[in-house]
Amino acid sequence: MGASQEHIVMLPFMAHGHLIPFLALARQILQITNFTITIATTPLNTAYLRSAVASDPTLSSAASESRRLRLAALPFNSSDHDLPPNTENPESLTPDQVITLFHSAAALESPSHRLVADIVAEEGRPPICIISDVFHGWATRVAEKIETVNVSFTTCGAFGTAAYMSMWQNLPHKSTDSDEFPVQGFPDSCRFHRTMLNQFVRVADGTDPWSRFFKTQLALSLGSFAWLCNTTEEIEVLGLEVLRKYTGIPVWSIGPLLPPAMLNSNSSTTLTQHGGRGSGISTQKCIEWLDSKPNCSVIYISFGSQNTIGSSQMMELAKGLEQSGKPFIWVIRPPVGFDPKGEFKSEWLPKGFEGRISDSKQGLLVRKWAPQLEILRHKSTAAFVSHCGWNSALEGLSQGVPIIGWPLVSEQAYNAKMMVEEMGVCVELARGLGSVVTAEEVRKVVELVTEEGGEMKRKAVEIGERMKAAVREEEGRKGSSVKAMEDFVCAILSAAGERRRAAGVVHG
Repeated sequence: MGASQEHIVMLPFMAHGHLIPFLALARQILQITNFTITIATTPLNTAYLRSAVASDPTLSSAASESRRLRLAALPFNSSDHDLPPNTENPESLTPDQVITLFHSAAALESPSHRLVADIVAEEGRPPICIISDVFHGWATRVAEKIETVNVSFTTCGAFGTAAYMSMWQNLPHKSTDSDEFPVQGFPDSCRFHRTMLNQFVRVADGTDPWSRFFKTQLALSLGSFAWLCNTTEEIEVLGLEVLRKYTGIPVWSIGPLLPPAMLNSNSSTTLTQHGGRGSGISTQKCIEWLDSKPNCSVIYISFGSQNTIGSSQMMELAKGLEQSGKPFIWVIRPPVGFDPKGEFKSEWLPKGFEGRISDSKQGLLVRKWAPQLEILRHKSTAAFVSHCGWNSALEGLSQGVPIIGWPLVSEQAYNAKMMVEEMGVCVELARGLGSVVTAEEVRKVVELVTEEGGEMKRKAVEIGERMKAAVREEEGRKGSSVKAMEDFVCAILSAAGERRRAAGVVHG
């Protein structure tokens, strides 16, 4: 589909949870077109992407053999923005530094424009489109200047994206004293609770640094030609309806953007972890441990690449897991207030905890990174204690694994709300760092999901099947996400053709 000389420039946001879906999107586009794709980001994030490309056979061949996938490093010096040296993603940053990083992303507008202008000079015409992160709303200006279109890509789900946007743009909680309130764009029956708001939205007044960033960039993204959303029509009916109405422009649901082996029930391929990160445990050791456990018995606990919980919460979670008697794999990091990349200390867990769970083979504590994809698709995994980040949610649900939700930041509480109320595949254990968590509550929730959660499991399996069907193409039948991707490609080709014909008339 499409001519080989067409070119797409991608501008992902500077965070691992955004970079990897952009790579997955590039893979999808490369598989159905002859386009060239250039992904441009900061130097350290480009190096991170290069390692991820090297570990993905489809992408590495596109990068090395045909040069259809290119990585471009945009000049960026974190020290110029009052950030620590060599800081190009939010990991290890304090909240104040995180918003400084967000604002610093605007400095990429000029080098992005120069990059695209160089492509125009080399190829004789503009790229067919720019695909930018919704947090890079300034890309709409870059697209205008070089006479192409910008397509905004939200790496989150539709429900979470719509709630996040409406919350930042309208601050609905500011006009009520009630803990529950409606949110513009959502049905009146769909109420949100004040505890779902992260600390920065809660105190926002529209002029604070967080409000200034999100209101500006999201408004610019609404001026895009269209949006792409990392979700599936069949699993987010309400979310997509709200998002389409709210944006007023086409929204193509082209997800789930996951490794192909995660979406193929018959695949036995060993999965490389997103981004080529090193694990704190070998995949083989992890699988051997899982193999020793009964089907649907293991609890997997991970709060994503950037999050952790408070020290008292960590202590109670450990006690509750041990009391449940259920086997578990826990990706542990130092609690809030300590260096996230520092050494994990035994004092943050109950006395003798690690020795007991190791001797009894009840638990496996993993420092740094675990082979999450392999854990989630293993038959022994019963439930996923998750921060409800969208990438993790998709990974778990694609394998039919119910979620025990503990949303912490960003749009995670909105994702949890949807998975609880709309999908029926999640039960919330806690919400945020302010939640008081008890060992007893942890034990109860773990037992509920593993022993009485048959309906949740059934629904999670059903959601996983719908996700797999959406990206399937067989016997002449195309899944909804396959069709959406093709419709998107046709739309940008058509728009480019119209621009070029108009330019021919103007110059003719």
